[in-house]
Amino acid sequence: MPNMERTRKFQLRRLMGRLRAYFSKPANVILLIFLVALCLLTLYPLLTMLLETVTVHAGREARAVKSLGLTTGDYTLYHFKKLLFTLNDGGDAGVKLSNSWIQFYGPFFNTLAVSLTSSFIAILFGGTVAFLITRTNIKYKKFVSAVFVFPYIMPSWTLALFWQTFWKNVNIGTGTSNGIMAAVFGIYAPEWLVYGYFPISLVLGLHYAPFAYILIGGILRNMDANLEEAATILKTPRWRIISRITMPIVKPAMLSTFLLVFASSMSAYAVPVFLGSPVRYYVLSTKMKSLMDTYSGQAYIIAAVMIIFGVAILMLNQRVTNSRKQFTTVTGKSSQISLINLRRANRPIAIILVVLLLLVAVLPLLTFAMESVIIKAGDYSLSNMTLDFWIGRNLDYLDQGDSTGILFSAKVWKALGYSLLLAVTCSVVAGTSGILVGYGVAKRRGSRLASWVNSLSFFPYLMPSLAFGAIYLSMSSHVAWLRGFALLALVGSVKYLPFASRSGVNAMLQLSGEIEEAALITGVPWWKRMVRVIFPIQKSSFLSGYLLPMVSCMRELSLFVLLVPTSNTILTTMLMQYSEKGWAQFGNAINLLIIVVVLLVNLTVNKLTGASIDKGVGG
Repeated sequence: MPNMERTRKFQLRRLMGRLRAYFSKPANVILLIFLVALCLLTLYPLLTMLLETVTVHAGREARAVKSLGLTTGDYTLYHFKKLLFTLNDGGDAGVKLSNSWIQFYGPFFNTLAVSLTSSFIAILFGGTVAFLITRTNIKYKKFVSAVFVFPYIMPSWTLALFWQTFWKNVNIGTGTSNGIMAAVFGIYAPEWLVYGYFPISLVLGLHYAPFAYILIGGILRNMDANLEEAATILKTPRWRIISRITMPIVKPAMLSTFLLVFASSMSAYAVPVFLGSPVRYYVLSTKMKSLMDTYSGQAYIIAAVMIIFGVAILMLNQRVTNSRKQFTTVTGKSSQISLINLRRANRPIAIILVVLLLLVAVLPLLTFAMESVIIKAGDYSLSNMTLDFWIGRNLDYLDQGDSTGILFSAKVWKALGYSLLLAVTCSVVAGTSGILVGYGVAKRRGSRLASWVNSLSFFPYLMPSLAFGAIYLSMSSHVAWLRGFALLALVGSVKYLPFASRSGVNAMLQLSGEIEEAALITGVPWWKRMVRVIFPIQKSSFLSGYLLPMVSCMRELSLFVLLVPTSNTILTTMLMQYSEKGWAQFGNAINLLIIVVVLLVNLTVNKLTGASIDKGVGG
């Protein structure tokens, strides 16, 4: 017995020693804390949402299943049957359509068509510009490189509103007024050009083209030029060098871009609302939003479908990313990059590219400014312009949205302050968490714990924003404190954590372990090593992890549209409310205000710290 007792004590002391040694390493503590936190913040809400797909909700949904003997709170598969397997329960233009086709299958195929097309446009446009900047002697490189990321920095609906304002006319869609082309030039565009599949795909493709520019451009910029030099010495034709050497090297980046743009386009909400709703062209995200107010169970099923696609894309993207090692070279980067001489085509191509970027990035701002000062829609004469929608005070005819211009509107300033507070909060929480996750993953690289935390921290990115908001909306009904600002801050922080964690992981992997070991030997505490040693060295990369969540939060609509309380509206939801009510001048003015604030935040941080948004987008 004494021997057994001594053995137990020895084993207990040994176990306690191992635990003390394990928890004495900050990386282990960080990873365990984030493993628990991310499981609670991603997996638990997901399970809660799945439960909502089989729950009877109050209101019209409860009345619809009353004949089945069901009441609010009961569990049923009725939502699946109604959404996916209901036939001949509706009609349109004399042709009977099933409820399932109207509510799910039609929008589902529309979503696939839009996502595929926008991915192709993004890769074609962004990849071409990346090639011209990195592999040719094209003029105006600095201007093109700086302006090309603007469409991503600006809200996604910017181009949608611009497109609608530019081409709309009284003959199509809602037909309330003429746009610039119809009013000024007398050109009445057909419906397919202004609304529906084509403009939605084009706008989303242009908006996400910076993904392709950054990913493909990064590969082209860092690839070993010796491969192309060797082919050139052997007098290989330029087209053959591009097809046999350059394209295989950038193929993983192209595939990764395709998957990222596809996932982002699938979850887009604002663009399909502006360019699809006037002609009843619905995608999954817009159908989900409309069903959320009436048949929540069916809306949550659509959210689940979108999440399944997101998870599948995440897995496929991991395989594509891992396959990149098949195309990389282990030799050093050549400093003698042979740029393609465009010769006489240089200036024409450069001018076309600059004009195109001005149309995409600058002209929308001028259009919003002009639309915000027009009294009567469709009349662009000087006599019909006024600054009252900006600086007017107590004017009788300003009965559309407010009695004062937006610069004197207490509601607008309150919404701006609320938006900035939310953006800063999400930035601080997501950015700091990203640094800690990066530290833990880098220090325990290769361990199962690090792999789990790394995957869970990236998981929210592939969950569609509207579906992600729906998950937390369902969870908030069961958690008393999860309301208002706390709900928005938590959702934003978790959703934008992938950007910050990716930036943190990449920054930490670049640091040699000897740097921290030197400070450790001298007895410097962990927190001081982080603040005094690690953060200053990788300041630019870490600040990018703070900047991107802040910029993204300021322009976000899809993530918050289901969650924002009416008493504390943020600028993006206020813009949506004004647009839905037909208060175009106020809507355009607020849209321009959002863009200016986002650009000023990005440029100010870039000038003060050197951090840049393109270091956090896509890799």
